[in-house]
Amino acid sequence: MHFLPPQLQERVWAVFDQAGPKIGREWPIRYRYPHEQRVEQLRSFGVRAFPTLPYAHRPGIAAWLNAWSRDFAAEVPECLASATFYPEPGAAAYVSEAVAAGVQVFKVHAQVGEFALDDPLLDEVWGLVSDAGVPVVTHVGSGPVGNAFTGPDHLARLLRRHPRVPVVVAHMGAPEYAEFLGLAERHAAVRLDTTMVFTGFFDVDAPYPDGLLARLADLGEKVLFGSDFPTIPYPYREQVEGVVGLRERHPRLDDAWLSRVLWHNGAELWGLSS
Repeated sequence: MHFLPPQLQERVWAVFDQAGPKIGREWPIRYRYPHEQRVEQLRSFGVRAFPTLPYAHRPGIAAWLNAWSRDFAAEVPECLASATFYPEPGAAAYVSEAVAAGVQVFKVHAQVGEFALDDPLLDEVWGLVSDAGVPVVTHVGSGPVGNAFTGPDHLARLLRRHPRVPVVVAHMGAPEYAEFLGLAERHAAVRLDTTMVFTGFFDVDAPYPDGLLARLADLGEKVLFGSDFPTIPYPYREQVEGVVGLRERHPRLDDAWLSRVLWHNGAELWGLSS
């Protein structure tokens, strides 16, 4: 899920409309509605909790995004308190402030922001996040268009320095599925989210390999449902159906596994009631 300040949201959607260099293909926005309408849409889908997942794409805006997200969450009961950070002087100060205020999830986007996860300016930040145990949804896979700041080696370097950092790998690390799956297997605090994976749109360029499904079943408690609503080019239900359809691809991806992915894993991670 993503909710951003309206003026920034429009600029982000414009980049998708233009199939910009970090998008790489036609990407029509399915749910281009005002915030209030999108919140009601999620409620109608039965979504019981969601983040705003702001991400800073340049220096100087993370603290502003965090303040906006804090105010948004205060008005929407289902919204998890969300924040972001960027490698810049002062990052540790506003991350510390967010932690003290009860932030529940951070989001960083290495591909868009063009920064290395182990940038020295973030060293204190990762220490704070590790100590606080706040999950960081991290887009570091090379999809949809890779650059010098994407790929599993970037996360591997970060984990060597900060092995306890609670990372949720966005898009399951597409297209480097096997490498990011391996990192989640080896590191207790690394999880994967399903965002856009198992949909027809992603399957064109980065289908999830059948050969990894048994290992994915073993990792069931560390896989979280994600959608990228509203910036998706297909109905929200397609993401749900894609995950549910895994029952047909491997017998161990059964109802119990699906129940964990679609609700219990996230509920436990964020302390939500059943």
